[in-house]
Amino acid sequence: MSTANPLDIVIGAEEVKRDAAAAAKHVAAAEKAEASGDRLAAIAELRKAVAADQTSGDTMFRLAYLLDLAGDEDDAVDMYERSIERPPAPINALLNLAVAYEDRGDWAKAERCLRQVLDTDPNHPRARLYMKDVQASRGMVMEDDHERDKFKRSALLDTPVTDFELSVRARTCLKKMNIRTLGDLVRTSEAELLSYKNFGEQSLVEIKNMLATKGLRLGQGRDEAHRAARKQMIDQFRGTGKEAVLNKSVSELNLSVRARKALQLLNIHTLGDLIAHTEAELLGVKNFGATSLNEVKAKLAEYNLSLRKIDS
Repeated sequence: MSTANPLDIVIGAEEVKRDAAAAAKHVAAAEKAEASGDRLAAIAELRKAVAADQTSGDTMFRLAYLLDLAGDEDDAVDMYERSIERPPAPINALLNLAVAYEDRGDWAKAERCLRQVLDTDPNHPRARLYMKDVQASRGMVMEDDHERDKFKRSALLDTPVTDFELSVRARTCLKKMNIRTLGDLVRTSEAELLSYKNFGEQSLVEIKNMLATKGLRLGQGRDEAHRAARKQMIDQFRGTGKEAVLNKSVSELNLSVRARKALQLLNIHTLGDLIAHTEAELLGVKNFGATSLNEVKAKLAEYNLSLRKIDS
């Protein structure tokens, strides 16, 4: 007849096997085997102890530690994880588990274990030391991944467009526009391509599909093209005393309302911003037509400036 107090029983709770006497017997046998240098026998006895009492975190930790020493890493990690399920989690189990996670490159789990130790003892020396190692390793891996991604992207953008199967018309137009690489291509917009003589919708679709296979799209590098154009003009004016012209506000051009709105939509504030854009980019703005374009070009000519050419 059971002597369990009914108040100790939780409806729906999972029954946990616990035979403390049998577990103690196997733990004693494990200690004896370990003392005689028979690690495998000790592991076998501790497995039986854990099976008899599934609530003893200390026994689970001891088994995990011996499995770790025996090189059985997967079983060791599994047993360490079981040993910390019931509070209070053994600190040594958390520390060893953090090391195991770090060895596997699972930085988040390692940090979580160490954080659990430091929440209890903020000055724990080993936990603080391990945390520094984990965070440093994690940062190095992220930096390496970032550098590797940058290298791969740079290599991709340096790929010549001639490496891809394009129609003769598309190839010829890109060559005449001085578009040599994928990097050149993504710095160009649809409007700029379509503005070129003999470049039609079919060629545009062909190029967009080709870029899509590489995870790229037209215009995604436009900001880079603008920066390069501004730098080129600054270098051209350096030492001539005209560098300040590029910093003049476009409001000083006294443009029509329609032209001013178009420049605002393109986030153009200075003459340097303006000359970094092409005619096609301006014409791509709604309600900005040939009249507005000629107005802008005439105003720029007063400062001996002009809009960026696609093939420049």
